[in-house]
Order: sequence, then structure tokens, then C-alpha cells
Amino acid sequence: MRVFVTGATGFVGQAVVKELIGAGHNVTALARSAAKAEALRAMGITPHIGGIDDLESLRRAAAAADGVIHLAFMHGLSQIPLQKRLRVLLGGLPTGIVSRFMAVSADADRQAINTLGAALKGSGRPFVTTFGAMGLADSTMRAARPATENDAPAAGSPGIARALTEELVEGWASLGVRATMIRLAPSVHGDGDTGFVPQLIATARKKGNSAYIGDGSNRWTAVHRTDAARLFRLALESGIAGARYHGVAEENIPFRSIADMIGRKLDVPLLGIAAQDSAKQFGFLAPFIMADNPASSDLTRAQLGWQPRERGLMADLEDGRYFATVPAPISSRAERRSQAA
Repeated sequence: MRVFVTGATGFVGQAVVKELIGAGHNVTALARSAAKAEALRAMGITPHIGGIDDLESLRRAAAAADGVIHLAFMHGLSQIPLQKRLRVLLGGLPTGIVSRFMAVSADADRQAINTLGAALKGSGRPFVTTFGAMGLADSTMRAARPATENDAPAAGSPGIARALTEELVEGWASLGVRATMIRLAPSVHGDGDTGFVPQLIATARKKGNSAYIGDGSNRWTAVHRTDAARLFRLALESGIAGARYHGVAEENIPFRSIADMIGRKLDVPLLGIAAQDSAKQFGFLAPFIMADNPASSDLTRAQLGWQPRERGLMADLEDGRYFATVPAPISSRAERRSQAA
């Protein structure tokens, strides 16, 4: 199959394209620059120059493909066109930069999804997109049960901005596109991770303690990026139009266990803090840290035959490589917020 992939040079994207090539698919991937294009060629991938805001370029690439996997998202101000970037920075009070940035990023994602979907309309070709399982969690409530693939996003979720875009994908599934959605666990772990866990480690280093909120019994899910990559391939090859799949290998890791592991590895004290003090400790991450986000992947496993086989998050942390280096700083508060959503 000729597969067009956006976000192929990202942490998850690199694993996805490796999985696709290993399964015999031919991959073309979006490249924002000559340097990105060269990196893709080195991976055996044909580059397609453009960005997710270059809608005509996206349309051409999707129209020429047998299937599309959309992973790209504007995670940094530098990825936004200059005029929109200025509106984000100068379009109101500094306290609104994060919300303005997220609005621009989410709008660009919606336009990209609609463009890709339109190029595939009526063809029955596969279109795989991704959102966060965190969109199922309400930060103010404890979940009565693990969320399933049939559950709609929670209105009070800190990840609701992207999760609501699922409605667009469902729309294209009703218009002759084999469109599916993969909800990824908040921790997609493995070598090269730049997500939540490295930021928690950086915070613990800076604060001199490893904290959890309340009693730390709120639960997170996790999946190794290699297992996640295999799920994207399976959804591409045999996913059912309109289906939601859960990229969840571990369904309910108590957050306190993660904090405890980080504390032991850094040799800093474990600290429980009150919800009202969480923003001082974690900043914009606080709502995500306190979210109770257990989720099941039973339906995903049954429909696609997906079986995670890589080691779990706690084993990855115990190995120690997460603590060998400090993650590169994210250049602005807006960019940090966008990576969490």
C-alpha cells in the first residue's frame, strides 16, 4: 500500500513509519524543510515538501495515496505562519497566549483533517488519525470505570480541545472514507520520549522533590511507542470506518507509583500536595497530572488482534535511561501547553 504520513519525524511518527516499511508498505511523508526531507530519505521514505497548513499540498499527497495516517500537530510557535504567530503573541493579554496558540493549532488540525478527508471521499481508502485518551478524563472527577472505545470525550477534560475533533473524523467515515481514530495513552514511552514523563522528571529535578496530587491514587494509562506503531498499522490495514481504537497497553497505573519511581531514581523525596497547590508545582500540567484516566483497550484488541508486547512504563523507568539526560527545554509556555493537549 502507498501510505502518506504526516508527523513522520516525530517521536510516535518515526516508529509508525518504521512499522509500515517493515510490513512492506511504501511510505511518503510530509516534510516541512529540506533537513526534514533528508532525514526521511535516510529512513527509506519519500519526502513530500509542505506543512499541515499547506492544504493544497496535503490534498495532492492524499489523492495519490492508498491510505493516510495523520499524526502531525502544531506543537510550537515556530510551526505557525508568521501572521498567525503575531496574532497569538500580540492579539491580547499575555495571559491569553496559551489559549490563542491552542485555538490556532486546533483550527489548523481541523483544516488538515477536512482536506485529507475530502481527498479520500467516496474511495473507501483508510484514513487514520490520533487524539489523546486524556480527552476521556475529567480532572475534577474520579472515573467510575475504565473508559472504553465507545465513550465520548469528557467535557471537563484538560485534553478536550483536540478530542472534539473526533467528530470531524466520524463525519468523513460517513462519506465513504475508512476513517478511524486512535486514542493514545498520556504516556507513550520508549527511547526518545519528550512527553509527559520527561517533563515530570525535569520538574522533580528542578523542585528537588517528586510530587503527586492528593493521595496520588488517580490513574494513568501507558503504551510503548513500538506497540502504538503496530496499532496504527493494523488500523490502516483493517480498521472499521468510524471506529475509535485505544492505544492503551496498561490501563490504570496509580500516579503515585510513577512519582515514587521518579523520586527513587533521582534520590529526591516523594511529596503529596493539595490540589490548590498543584499549579505551583506543575504549572500548566497540573490538570493533566490530577486527571483520573483509566481506559480499556479490550474492544481494540478484539477487533484488530492487537496485543501489546513491549515492556511497561514502570519497567522503562526502572531501566534508568529516562534519567540519563535532561530533555531539551521547550521554548515557550504556549509550546509546553500544546505538547500536553
